[in-house]
Amino acid sequence: MLSFVVVAALALHAVTPSTRDFQSGAELAELFAKQVDRRLEVPEAEQREYGQRLAEALAAAGLEHLPPQYVVLVDRDPYAQAVMLYWISPEGDYKFVGASPASTGRPGEYEHFETPTGVFEHSIAHLDFRAEGTKNEHGVRGYGIKGMRVYDFGWQKATRTWGKGGESYMRLQMHATDPDMLERRIGSPQSKGCIRIPASLNVFLDRYGILDADYERASAEGKHFWVLRADRQFTPWSGRYLVIIDSERTQPADWSTPGRK
Repeated sequence: MLSFVVVAALALHAVTPSTRDFQSGAELAELFAKQVDRRLEVPEAEQREYGQRLAEALAAAGLEHLPPQYVVLVDRDPYAQAVMLYWISPEGDYKFVGASPASTGRPGEYEHFETPTGVFEHSIAHLDFRAEGTKNEHGVRGYGIKGMRVYDFGWQKATRTWGKGGESYMRLQMHATDPDMLERRIGSPQSKGCIRIPASLNVFLDRYGILDADYERASAEGKHFWVLRADRQFTPWSGRYLVIIDSERTQPADWSTPGRK
């Protein structure tokens, strides 16, 4: 059964978008705790460690001086399988907002890739779309229920995990998945290389325009994007970067979904 927050959030009302009255982007943490129904309680020490890893990854990509904004961080390590939201403050600090389980590439099967690491820009160069909610031949709604947003990061080079291996290109996306058959598996490697996230997190990112900086810029210039929620409550800190790392753990994190199995 879908949670109330998911059902309510999918009602894309034709109302004027509003800006949340936040003094700090870190205030979104309280709403994250209320609205995201699958969360990971990452200890403060590891929040800081991941913040440092995030800063290092952005610096390596030449993005060490970003203005205040939200950034989504994914740890693809099989012992973590986590997606985290950070806010870069005006002072350049990385403030932890919240975390949820994620699922990245499951190796060994045909057309399954190792989820690539790096910094990936979310832009209108690769337009998002919304799930139609239709089932495939196996009765699975791969992108989740109708209306779930599919975040598109374009074609990316990734390692093949079948056959002779090597590299080729895969379409990197971040999306929800079937709520009845697959969402319960989120928290372990399950995908063909994309990033699966809980439906309530998908709605949260969508509602507050967490990665919509380029969409908002283009909208201000008069462009229209049907994929944007009419009732979105964007903040001044919409970002545009997805960062994927591998923490290379030797055992499951105590706070992670794999760690609780």
